[in-house]
Amino acid sequence: HFSVTPSSGFTHTSLTFLVLTVSMYPVLWSVGVQLHSVFTGSYVPGHHSVLLINSPNEQAAKDIGRAIMDRRLAASINILSRTSTMYYWKGEIQDASEILMVSSLRTYLWVFSRSVHPYANPEVLSFPVEDGSLAYMKWMDEAIPDD
Repeated sequence: HFSVTPSSGFTHTSLTFLVLTVSMYPVLWSVGVQLHSVFTGSYVPGHHSVLLINSPNEQAAKDIGRAIMDRRLAASINILSRTSTMYYWKGEIQDASEILMVSSLRTYLWVFSRSVHPYANPEVLSFPVEDGSLAYMKWMDEAIPDD
């Protein structure tokens, strides 16, 4: 249990500064998560995410995947075979074939995928990982640099 008392020399302002600094700098957050994992042997929920991305065809999926992997933003990307998709677009029901991509990455890195996508409004959904294999999470941290 951690408490902040006036006699501890750790003021409310110091605590606020520490929280803001860590939240603004992903590298510091990542180091803090790794230290937590080392000392407690547990995973910090929300540090990693599973990302779903749709793509018009296999080549576009490979191009998006390669752009993400070249920048070491994801630990892995699975490109699944053609799927049937139904969705509303401009008030009409559309029926299309698409490729679905599933990626494992650090939560804050998903934004880049939208910038390399050919769709004007791509389906890019990020789901925070609440729990999982600690060994796999450590591998993800090693595969994705902190810069």
